[in-house]
Amino acid sequence: MTTRSPKVHTQLGRSAVQIFAANDRVNQILIEHLDPTVWRAKPPGKARTIAAIFTHLHNVRVKWIRLTAPHLKAPPQLNRAHCTPRQARAALTESAARCAEMLAEALGGAGGRVKKFRRDGWARPWPVGVEMLCYMLSHEAHHRGQVCMLAHQLGFPLPNTVTSRMWNWETLWKECGSPGGPGSDS
Repeated sequence: MTTRSPKVHTQLGRSAVQIFAANDRVNQILIEHLDPTVWRAKPPGKARTIAAIFTHLHNVRVKWIRLTAPHLKAPPQLNRAHCTPRQARAALTESAARCAEMLAEALGGAGGRVKKFRRDGWARPWPVGVEMLCYMLSHEAHHRGQVCMLAHQLGFPLPNTVTSRMWNWETLWKECGSPGGPGSDS
């Protein structure tokens, strides 16, 4: 699977791409450290399984790409009934790369092909801006919180070292190619 590095011409566009890459790295860390037992375990109540949550994250990204940047090749959707952690990680990597391209075009200055963010077919489109990035991050963070809670409820809480790593944005940024991370002058 190849990922292209989007050309970005403004600091806002570069930051958006780096932030979304760090966001996806958190997803990858979470899947890497989940006990395999919880992937398809039946959660209490009518909650989705962890497999279904990560499948949903990827499939929603695919929808954002298809509706907002139809000129980009959207990756195929995942089937939540059959998706493995390995498949989810690969699909999330690919959809994160396409979302980064979409964000670069939307926030990278004049001339980008993305002019409106369409988060769903029924919702009115938004002008592109930081609100688009914030919506995308909030959606994913919400579901990561569900995953952490479900793993705990199912008897497999994540170790503190993992949850601490998920909050270490300086390291996440560096892992994703940013030379200095947030707040640095590099």
